[in-house]
Amino acid sequence: MSTGSRPRVVLGVAGGIAAYKACELLRRLTESGHEVRVVPTASALNFVGAATWSALSGQPVATGVWDAVHEVPHVRIGQNADVVVVAPATADMLAKAAHGLADDLLTNTLLTARCPVIFAPAMHTEMWEHPATVENVATLRRRGAIVIEPAVGRLTGKDTGKGRLPDPEQIFQVVRRTLVRGSSVPDLAGRHVVVTAGGTREPLDPVRFLGNRSSGKQGYALARTAIARGARVTLIEANTGLPDPAGADVVHVGTALDLRDAVVEAAEDADCVVMAAAVADFRPATRVDGKIKKTDAEPEPIALVKNPDILAELARDRLRPGQVVVGFAAETDDVLANGRAKLARKGCDLLVVNRVGEELTFGTDVNEAIVLAADGSETPVPHGPKEDLADVVWDLVVPRFA
Repeated sequence: MSTGSRPRVVLGVAGGIAAYKACELLRRLTESGHEVRVVPTASALNFVGAATWSALSGQPVATGVWDAVHEVPHVRIGQNADVVVVAPATADMLAKAAHGLADDLLTNTLLTARCPVIFAPAMHTEMWEHPATVENVATLRRRGAIVIEPAVGRLTGKDTGKGRLPDPEQIFQVVRRTLVRGSSVPDLAGRHVVVTAGGTREPLDPVRFLGNRSSGKQGYALARTAIARGARVTLIEANTGLPDPAGADVVHVGTALDLRDAVVEAAEDADCVVMAAAVADFRPATRVDGKIKKTDAEPEPIALVKNPDILAELARDRLRPGQVVVGFAAETDDVLANGRAKLARKGCDLLVVNRVGEELTFGTDVNEAIVLAADGSETPVPHGPKEDLADVVWDLVVPRFA
């Protein structure tokens, strides 16, 4: 990070209709204390003018390599940055970056930057799925760039699909987490990780269910930090109500059986699976089709059956050679003893053990835990933001890929 008090961000804007959304990203960056230099392409200026970028950033906007030549902008801007984020990144921009082309100020900046580089793609679905774009994205990720997955939604005209620019707030969170790690190489680049989050709900009837208090915030923190470290992330969420994090492929599920099916499918090519979701241990033996009516008689006992032990299955089967499996253990008493017993029983590589309660961990933005490893090591994580715990988990996962 820069030696000054304000992190220096270069915001590259390519020529897509989503360029107007970059204004919101710019506002969030400047209001949170970042020094932002906007570098739009000539095409981007057809959507948002230079005056807007200059007014919002408080910085001059250079649009070509021949502007202020004495300052050598095509070299200095990239050299001085703490992070470069390109939003939107069009198919054309991704292709130029992947092949090292440098025909304008932004592409020159990408070549001279020695800081983390983030691309937030935005394009039509057909462009995103084209083999050329797929290869260009793979090339950039292999080199250490962070290419976050586009969102699914309304595109230009009447089209919908994958290719929408993620929400600016979510892109801002990726930038923020990347800056926290400084100039560290994205150590999850080229890796596919699967993260589960939230709590499953097992229906009793069409309106009632057995559930738990999990908010999904720890799982989302794991997804966000993995994205900031360069991973391709599949997030399988159960009943969280949280906005999809930018850069993740999100699968929405309801019950434990739904979650199991989604995890098994996603884990087939995953380097790591992190089971952060609170999966119900039991489900009603039968589901009533209509709402159970309240009467004067005492209610019938609810018969329960066991749900599959998804974590134990994943650890036993290892759907991909060398796959790392991480579990979570929420305990209310004898935390360490119960955690060690669970680690041995489940057979996973790492187990994150924390004490939970009605006003402890669940629904909060902070956590405290001990990460137990199959090799007998223990890593305590002090009370702090859930993203800090997430980074510790990834720190422990990375060396286990070998």
